[in-house]
Amino acid sequence: MLDFTIQQELEKSLTRHLQLSVKLQIIHAERIHGGDINETFRMDTSQGRYFLKLNDAVRHPEMFARELCGLEELRQAEVISVPRPVCSGAIGNRAFLVTEFVEKGAAAPDFWENFAASVARLHQQTSPWFGLPASNYIGSIKQYNTPYSSWAVFYAMNRLLPLAKMAYDSHRLDSSLMQRLESVCRRLPELFPEEPPALLHGDLWSGNFLVSTGGRACIFDPAVYYGHREMDMAMTRLFGGFDTRFYYTYQAIHPLEQGWQERLPLCQLYPLLVHLNLFGGSYYSDVKDALEQFN
Repeated sequence: MLDFTIQQELEKSLTRHLQLSVKLQIIHAERIHGGDINETFRMDTSQGRYFLKLNDAVRHPEMFARELCGLEELRQAEVISVPRPVCSGAIGNRAFLVTEFVEKGAAAPDFWENFAASVARLHQQTSPWFGLPASNYIGSIKQYNTPYSSWAVFYAMNRLLPLAKMAYDSHRLDSSLMQRLESVCRRLPELFPEEPPALLHGDLWSGNFLVSTGGRACIFDPAVYYGHREMDMAMTRLFGGFDTRFYYTYQAIHPLEQGWQERLPLCQLYPLLVHLNLFGGSYYSDVKDALEQFN
């Protein structure tokens, strides 16, 4: 169950954000699995079922406010299912995010084709710049989104170099590997084909989508920004879980530039550095292997 104070404040926040004339009541809150840094709950209320995330507002300032903005950005594209965000805020030192609760269902026969078509349409949403007006998070790590007109500069300055420095400062990355990464950063303009900025989920692995009751994919836990679309595709390949029909359909609708599969390790460097900073261990070897393919 929820702490009494948190429940009372959540009822007030939901009543206000839903513009209800009668106070919403939380009838039951059941803890469910929701990752490493958040407590997650399914809440049954007098206004229906909602999904709740809680974490430490001091350790992760603005995380849920940024996630809410990311969900809104994806929803506004109107091309793929995303949980409807309701509200975010803080109660003492506890941050919260409330969204629509998406019920799980069985995949439709054309699930993967439909999913790929939706992601392709998402990637066709564009912006004048790579980035986003504000920083956000990938996992518990701050993600910088300072806008640049060049993807190569954006990827080096906002993605690879900040996380490499973080890993180096915590002794998870040695000077030899740091030098290799800096060398790769200098080569990025020649390694990546030029493309317009694409709206990305930003953390599109198999743990961040589910099959909804309509048999379609619903994506969540985004790390949204406008970037090179090969980043999302590389993330789908990092841990597996995506059917080959997904890639065939995507290619038929919005073909990737020649050599995209050879560039997968280059795009996967960023999530690998995220995991190196969070978990250390074997991710050092993964980062090293990725860098060796471009040195």
